[in-house]
Amino acid sequence: MRLSVIIVNYNVKYFLEQCLASVQHAIQGIDAEVIVVDNKSVDGSVEMVREKFPSVICIANTENTGFSKANNQGMRMAKGEYILLLNPDTVVKEDTFKKVIDFMDAHEDAGGLGVLMVDGKGKMLPESKRGLPTPETSFYKIFGLGRIFPKSKRFNRYYLGHLSNNETHEIEILSGAFMFMRKTALDQVGLLDEAFFMYGEDIDLSWRIIQGGWKNYYFPETSIIHYKGESTKKGSLNYVYVFYNAMVIFAKKHFSASHATTFSFFIQLAIWMRASLSIVKRFIASASLPVLDSLVLYFGVTFFADTYGAWQMKNFEEHLVELSAFAFALLTWFFNWLSGAYDKPLVPRRSLKPVLWVTLLTLLVYSLLPEQVRFSRMVVLMSAGLAFAIIPALHFIYRGLTTGKWNWRSQSSKRILIAGSNEEAQRVEDFLKQIHYPIASFVRLKATDTTELSDLNEWVRIHRIHEVIFCGKDLSSSAIIGAMSQFSHLEVEYKIAPPERHFIIGSQQIQSANDTFFVEVNSIATKLNKRQKRAFDLASSLVLLLAFPVFFFTKHPGKRFVNALEVVSGKKSWIGYFGNDTTALPNIRSGVFSPNKNAAFLNEEGVQQMNALYAKDYSWWKDLRLLQQLFSL
Repeated sequence: MRLSVIIVNYNVKYFLEQCLASVQHAIQGIDAEVIVVDNKSVDGSVEMVREKFPSVICIANTENTGFSKANNQGMRMAKGEYILLLNPDTVVKEDTFKKVIDFMDAHEDAGGLGVLMVDGKGKMLPESKRGLPTPETSFYKIFGLGRIFPKSKRFNRYYLGHLSNNETHEIEILSGAFMFMRKTALDQVGLLDEAFFMYGEDIDLSWRIIQGGWKNYYFPETSIIHYKGESTKKGSLNYVYVFYNAMVIFAKKHFSASHATTFSFFIQLAIWMRASLSIVKRFIASASLPVLDSLVLYFGVTFFADTYGAWQMKNFEEHLVELSAFAFALLTWFFNWLSGAYDKPLVPRRSLKPVLWVTLLTLLVYSLLPEQVRFSRMVVLMSAGLAFAIIPALHFIYRGLTTGKWNWRSQSSKRILIAGSNEEAQRVEDFLKQIHYPIASFVRLKATDTTELSDLNEWVRIHRIHEVIFCGKDLSSSAIIGAMSQFSHLEVEYKIAPPERHFIIGSQQIQSANDTFFVEVNSIATKLNKRQKRAFDLASSLVLLLAFPVFFFTKHPGKRFVNALEVVSGKKSWIGYFGNDTTALPNIRSGVFSPNKNAAFLNEEGVQQMNALYAKDYSWWKDLRLLQQLFSL
């Protein structure tokens, strides 16, 4: 057998399906096998592979063994003369495997090979070719000198910036996203080091191949799409920690003790720097708008109190005015946060309802206060008017300055170009309308593999296109990748619509009919609903605990008291799913009660429908009504 393709998957079903479809086209005419090792995905990946790709060997692990162990599982059973480790978030051209096999056949000294990789916008990924991360090379990368001097042989040796992207070169380090290797070389130097759970294992194996007397090559005569960051979120602090510590493992293994110590020092320094910068950046990003809202309202209330007091010739007590201003600003921030007014994407109109709640609550509390601590109902109303007028405007301006979106909608409507046959273009257009995608207009570019996409540049420019969707049924992977690479300079998003599938794949996102349906009907999985559910649990539990003497005369008072404590501590929620078969539903805390008092008498199908209905159409008001009914039992 000539080739074994090994793909390790973890909860990226849609990307895996697109990857396997491209691999099946690329192995035509080649004696090859495809092995998928799944690390206990819960998104239905294994079922999808077995149903839609029956010829693929699928290994379903019962635990997440990590990238290295899972790849080694596949390599140990591989029969191919060549072995390819391929990421699931990739798409290969139809001629990719033939070209790399021909190159390896012609270069008997080649132990490993990498290809030119482009991202979801068609831009070349620098990790297509890399140098050994020595302490010096790593220092320059960590402190950004490679980015400042991208063509420097010294400062950007990590990405070999001095070597042409369009010529074949000997390199030191291959990318784990596409790692094409000769089996005889692996038999000599060994498989991936399982001390690396994720990251760094490709660097280690690449260097061992060179130490074994073989050569690694960068081969740009074919290219692949790598939706970088889909199977792993590379912007997170956890990624920074895991990746850089993998570098420490590599240094201790391959460098001298003194070099390894120096390397470890810089790595730890980099981790602290990245973590500190990330925390500061996140704090500023999340706190700036709430702080701005609070300051405007605080000074607005004090201004109205002073102005109205002077007009009415009244002297309001300064400490009461300041306390009222602080309370009004704090309550407005809290209700804005609770209602999702600060959530991304920022929607200015979300702040209107919280301001109304705060106004009503303030007037209610004001009416209950003793006469001596009241100062002016008119100031309260004037402050509410200020909040209604200013807060949405502030949110609108803030979003415009930070994102460039100067519109009142939550998402900007997009001008979309669909490249494919009329039949497929219509199917994609209907699908996008079905999932309520933000569409300004459609443009169709009739294109198939017999029709070149050379005019794509003009179509995008003339029609001012935001997004290009390629129809996978009409266009080959080679045509799609070629167009993306050729027109990578265009400021558009590229996506692929697989044939006869109810999803569309793009860089860092997937549009799926099922996923969108959950969102459209107010899924419990949204950040806003999770926050409101937790707030409701806390508020209702605190009321129950404070009113326990009254509830003492109801049924099972001790049990209710313990339940309330468990809800407050976060161990449980008042309302949760019934039964154990909930893997396909959004994850929530286990419930004291189920969404239906008769859940125990429902059959399995009825239970699943009940749970799905609760998950798809959630509101805290529904929890309140359910809790009221269940407490009366």
